[in-house]
Amino acid sequence: MKLHPHALLGRETAESIALPAGAITASLLVFGAFVATQGANPFNVYYEMYRGAFGTWFSFQNTLLRAAPLMLTALCTALPARLGLIVIGGEGAMVVGGLAAASAALAAQALRAPPLAVLAAMLAAGLAAGALWVGLAGALRVHRGVSETISSLLLNYIGIALLNHLVEGALRDPASLNKPSTAPIAAENALGSLPGVDVHWGLAYGALACVACHVLMRRTTFGFAASMSGGNVRAALLAGLPVKRLVVLTCMLAGACAGLAGMVEVAAVHGRASASLVSGYGYTGVLVAFLARHDPLAIVPVALLLGGIGASGGLVQRTAQLPDATVSVLQGILFLAILASEALRGRLRLTRAPGPPRPAPAPQVA
Repeated sequence: MKLHPHALLGRETAESIALPAGAITASLLVFGAFVATQGANPFNVYYEMYRGAFGTWFSFQNTLLRAAPLMLTALCTALPARLGLIVIGGEGAMVVGGLAAASAALAAQALRAPPLAVLAAMLAAGLAAGALWVGLAGALRVHRGVSETISSLLLNYIGIALLNHLVEGALRDPASLNKPSTAPIAAENALGSLPGVDVHWGLAYGALACVACHVLMRRTTFGFAASMSGGNVRAALLAGLPVKRLVVLTCMLAGACAGLAGMVEVAAVHGRASASLVSGYGYTGVLVAFLARHDPLAIVPVALLLGGIGASGGLVQRTAQLPDATVSVLQGILFLAILASEALRGRLRLTRAPGPPRPAPAPQVA
C-alpha cells in the first residue's frame, strides 16, 4: 500500500539521519578493531581524537581552519550531484585555483595595486580557473559523452602536474631552494583573520558559499531545473529545459567553489603557490559531500567533523604511538560505509505503512 505523502516525507527524513549515523557508528567500530590490532586502546584513541579536534580552544581553531576548504571542495561534488553527476575533481580545481590566484597576486603587485585590488584579482582568478577546470569535465560529458567521474579524476592529476611544472620552472622563485614555489605575496595582501579568533576569513567564505548554494539549489528556478534534470532527463527535455547548459553551468559553479578554496589557501595559509597546495582537501571533500547527502547546509557540520578528524592526527601519533596517517584509515572506512549504506536507502522500515481502516464496531443489542 502506498504511503501518505507526509509519512513518505517522514521516512525520507528519518533515513537521511539514520543511515549516516549508522555508517559513522559502524566505521568507529571497525576503526576501533583496527587500532586494537596495532596494540592501542580504542577508547583512548577516541578520546585523543576528541581532544585533538574539539578538546581545547587551540584544537578547535585548528579544526575550523581545516573545515574551511572542506566546505568549498565538498560543494564541488555536491552541486553536480543534483543533476545525477559524480564529480571528484575538487583537488585539481583547488590546485589550479590556487596557482591562478598566486599568479594574479604577483601580477597585481607588480602594478603596485592596493591590497583590496590584489585580493579582488586573486578572488577572480581563483574562481575563474576552478570554474573552467571542472566546467571542462561537464562539457566533455554533454558534448562527447565522456564520464565526468573519469575526466574529473584525470584532471586532478593534470592540475597537479601543471602546478609542479610551473612552480619548478617559469614561476619559480629563485629564493625557494629546498621547496620550489612562486614568489610570496606581500603580507599586506594576505587574507586576514576573523575578529577575535585565529581563523582566517576562508571559514566565512565557506559557510556563506554553502548557504548561497542551498538557496540557489532549493529556492530558485535554476535549482528546480537542475533537480528535474537529475531526476529524469527525458522529462526535463520534454519540458524544454536546456539540460546540456545546466550541466556545464553547474559544473562551472562547482569548480568555482573549489577554486575559491585554492585562493584561500594561498592568500591565508601558504602565502604562495607550491606543492603544499596538494593537501588532499579535494578528495576529503568528496567524503564530506556524500556524508552530507549532497545538502549544502549539511556540509557545514560534516566538514567540521571531518576537519576535526584530520586535526587530531598529530595528537594521536604522539599519545597512542600510531602513524599520523591513522586518521586517513578512518576516513577511508567512513567512505566505504557511506557507500554501503546507500544500498539500504528505501529498504528500512522506519515508518509503518498505514493499514486498512478498521471496521466500525457492531451496535450493541440490548
